[in-house]
Amino acid sequence: MENSETGHSRGLDVTAALIVVDVQKGFGDAEFWGVRNNPAAEANVASLLAAWQDSGRPVVFVRHDSAQPDSPLRPGQPGNDFQEFVAERRGKGSGPELLVTKSVNSAFYGEPDLDAWLTGTGIRQIVVAGIQTNMCAETTARMGGNLGYEVLFALDATYTFGLGGPYGWRLSADELARATAVSLHGGGFAEVVATEELVRAARPTRDGGAPPARGERRG
Repeated sequence: MENSETGHSRGLDVTAALIVVDVQKGFGDAEFWGVRNNPAAEANVASLLAAWQDSGRPVVFVRHDSAQPDSPLRPGQPGNDFQEFVAERRGKGSGPELLVTKSVNSAFYGEPDLDAWLTGTGIRQIVVAGIQTNMCAETTARMGGNLGYEVLFALDATYTFGLGGPYGWRLSADELARATAVSLHGGGFAEVVATEELVRAARPTRDGGAPPARGERRG
């Protein structure tokens, strides 16, 4: 993978954990959330999941159990469930797997303790994907960076919705996604990368194509 600012290549650890944030059915409620962006997000999350599980890398599935009484994501509602393509992937990989539930933005403030699990498994590099770009995905990436993890943010494997703010300001979903990318990447919290780069790094060819993953030796 190549840093878009420096042009330097950064490898993908064989222990890099994919953190799939809140890919739940409730986000399909357009009446509640509004207009989303990036219709390719789900396909990109699916590609990452397949690459991670096929290569035996660890995967963390994060579910938001909303405490808000009107939220489609509250426990006991159909919207709290993972989307089907994510649910069917659980337990399918040969690598470590964890389910984290939370009721706030960061996956690091959930149950069980994500930081403790990552540290105990010897993981220092994480890849963040999921919903919403500028909310739980960004917050998880920021906190991961603050905790000292090397964070890769798969921007095209996330999506969000337009949002209003103070002074009558309103940003579209695409504008919010760009702001997240600039803040994370420019602020040094994470490296923003594309799904294609991550999948290629997770599945290196053995014929001189992509280099072996970091920590992996050629046979």
